[in-house]
Amino acid sequence: MTAHRRKREDGAPLSAREAHLKAFLDGLYFAYCRRELIQPDPLGFLYTCAPKDREVVGLIASSLAYGRVAQILRSVQFVLERLGPHPRQFLLEHTGTLEGLLGPFRHRFTTAGEMEGLFTKMAAALREHGSLEGLMRCCLERSGGELFRALDFFSDALSSGMGGFPLIPAPRDGSACKRLFLFLKWMTRCDSVDPGGWTALSPRDLIMPVDTHIHAIALRLGLTRRKQADLKAAVEITRALARLRPEDPTRYDFVLTRFGIRDGLSVDALARLAAGGPPKGPNGV
Repeated sequence: MTAHRRKREDGAPLSAREAHLKAFLDGLYFAYCRRELIQPDPLGFLYTCAPKDREVVGLIASSLAYGRVAQILRSVQFVLERLGPHPRQFLLEHTGTLEGLLGPFRHRFTTAGEMEGLFTKMAAALREHGSLEGLMRCCLERSGGELFRALDFFSDALSSGMGGFPLIPAPRDGSACKRLFLFLKWMTRCDSVDPGGWTALSPRDLIMPVDTHIHAIALRLGLTRRKQADLKAAVEITRALARLRPEDPTRYDFVLTRFGIRDGLSVDALARLAAGGPPKGPNGV
């Protein structure tokens, strides 16, 4: 469907280095892609709500997924508590202004007003399209199936117009769009950690969520040469991973993010393991 997919599938046999990396990453996947290893991660909030609320909870959690993990979890928890146990229903029933709902809330660069503006836009999208997936389908149709253009439309539809730090980044700005790609991965992939549920996109359409942490790992593993963690780097890393898993290039995202988050799993340890020797499992890296 998308241009980036056609470019990254060249069908050439894996090199020896690629074959070694694939075996290594598959070993990590089977060792660490487990529900009990999700915490600490904002993804965990998607398993505390009803399936019909997951896309709303997922967009909120992913939009705030920047900064220190502990602060992310506190901020997401605070916001979700204000929306109550059924956030989708809450947004649909509140047709007026949501100004003041979050009080003095602030998450780094994100103000209460910006978050409340996102709520208003989400509510409008839910009423018009039935779901956020419905909005995505509309954006894909409008873009002629070109993913990045569709995501620009998706971002525009959910933007509060307040400027500042974007809660829903747009690919046209050239940033890595890590939080947007993280949301799409949560919604589209389905395994022991990603809940899935959407069919508007396929796992093979996804782009790797890249922040400075994943960028550093990708550099160590030879998945990119770009020095900036921008959109071009995200696409380059995705293409490298699509050589290993064309049908599911973001398969290894969760396990790679465990390094540097969970105790005993460091980026240095990951690099040593990648250079030689299989992973030992959750209790013995």
